[in-house]
Amino acid sequence: MFMKTAIAASVTLMTIAAAHAEGPYRIGITQNNVGVDSYQTTYESAFEAAAEREGNVDVVVLDAGGDVARQIGQMQDLIQQRVDAIIIWPTNGQAVIPAIRQAHSAGIPVVITNSKIAEAGMEFIAAFSGPDNVQQGVSSAEMMCDALGGEGQIVQIAGQPGYTTAIERAAGFENRLAEVCPGVELLETQPGNWNRERAQRVMEDFLTKYDRIDGVYSGDDNMGVGALNAAKGADRAGEIIFIGATNFAVGYDAIERGEYYGSIYQSPVDDAEAALQTALDVLAGEEVPKMNFFETPKITAENLSEFDRPVF
Repeated sequence: MFMKTAIAASVTLMTIAAAHAEGPYRIGITQNNVGVDSYQTTYESAFEAAAEREGNVDVVVLDAGGDVARQIGQMQDLIQQRVDAIIIWPTNGQAVIPAIRQAHSAGIPVVITNSKIAEAGMEFIAAFSGPDNVQQGVSSAEMMCDALGGEGQIVQIAGQPGYTTAIERAAGFENRLAEVCPGVELLETQPGNWNRERAQRVMEDFLTKYDRIDGVYSGDDNMGVGALNAAKGADRAGEIIFIGATNFAVGYDAIERGEYYGSIYQSPVDDAEAALQTALDVLAGEEVPKMNFFETPKITAENLSEFDRPVF
């Protein structure tokens, strides 16, 4: 029975693609939480600008505000509106699967953007578009190992608990660090929830608890600069290596000042444009890989001049 259902849904998607090869398209997007940081704000603006440039795309732009129940409701609303495709930046990679399955059953292709969903939902999506967050964690671990020379004690400030991006970056970092730098001890990990002020408080607690901290890995630069600010306040910044991900302007500037060792360069503009293009390719009936990653290179003082200062 499941095989017949899956084949029927696949045929429906191909029929939709053939019927709309030239557009116009109506694409709905439900984002995770635009208000939480400037990355998501910039992403939204870039997404709308990219759709406008296409000329044959109308977009319905929604924000879940970090509330998974609200996002599920937005998914159901977009299904009822019979949009041609749905792009979702998942608030929770497991909890949104039933809503994604509903869209799939309705013949509406779903593109996951930025943060992956749980494996159980992958059969119901047309494609994923975004960064390889595991590889970002791997790259950050390699930078930390290089910066510390293979020895030291570090702490980690992770993103939002339960959020796929946070889980993958932490896992990539921890697993790679154990491989390349067994002499570096990870003392403790606490969530910073992608928030600079929260991360600063977490780092203040770490500084009180540990007399020696040689390095800090943060799941993004917003939190990384919060950790840096805490260390500055305790007059300990000079003894600590700071490494982050998703290079924010504040992180870029801190690298330029020599206060922050390195990060991972990730553009919200690239992220948004890639998601829209992936959805358009699916609707046009093109063969689209299931996983579509864009490049996110390491950035340090050595190659800083090769990258534009982030706009977020």
